[in-house]
Amino acid sequence: MALRKGRKSNPEGRMALKEHLREFRNRLFKSGIAVVLGTVGGFFLYLPVFEALTQPLLDAGNSDGRFTTINFEGVATPFDQMIQVSVFIGLLVSSPVWLYQAWAFVTPGLKRKERRAALGFLSAAVPLFIGGVYLAWLILPNAVRVLTEFTPEGGSNVITASVYLAFVLRLLLAFGIAFLIPVFLVGLNLAGLLTGRTIIKYWRITVFLICLFAAMAAPGADALSMFYLAAPLLALFSLAVGICLINDRRRLRKQAAREAAVEAEVDTATPVDKL
Repeated sequence: MALRKGRKSNPEGRMALKEHLREFRNRLFKSGIAVVLGTVGGFFLYLPVFEALTQPLLDAGNSDGRFTTINFEGVATPFDQMIQVSVFIGLLVSSPVWLYQAWAFVTPGLKRKERRAALGFLSAAVPLFIGGVYLAWLILPNAVRVLTEFTPEGGSNVITASVYLAFVLRLLLAFGIAFLIPVFLVGLNLAGLLTGRTIIKYWRITVFLICLFAAMAAPGADALSMFYLAAPLLALFSLAVGICLINDRRRLRKQAAREAAVEAEVDTATPVDKL
């Protein structure tokens, strides 16, 4: 509250190191509370979410006569998997809260226009992260079906819950995090650290890195899951490049206007000096 009241007298939001640490502790505490509450809600959603996640594997196994089951290899494994899935649900549900807390921790040290830009990053990051997770959810059945088709005829898949859920959570997180890359590029551009022309200059390397990331992040060896991840990333990359180019042109216009204003002041002041 003191920081908000003193915003007019302290527009840059400067704080001492002790205040920064206190602010960081408060933001971290609020984020932790949000994640814990989301995890508690995740416990109630665990069974339907677990059934939805495992149904593609059961459908793929039973469609061609192979009986596929989910096996728990230890006594405490069911509880461990419940915690992991519940924490993931908690992180997903509370993502607007902890992303906002991260943004709010940075805003005291930013100027007003930069704080607006940071708020724009938050508004774009949350739907992109959730959208990436949702896209991974949609392609999960196809990814499971393609991968299980490599099982030899007459064989059966004996899959443990820990291995399968790790596969699924890795897929969901990989898509969610990958969809944040364009926001990161635009953020670097608005901060003046990266220009749109620089991105275009190295577009071959960037496309290669995106495809390489898709190949490494996709949890299977099939090209289908890699394509599902690489295609939207390339589209978002193109959109980010367009935004960066527009921002570069706007920055150049402002710079040219400032230079023209300085030259006009110099031209106006010259006759006065001669007098």
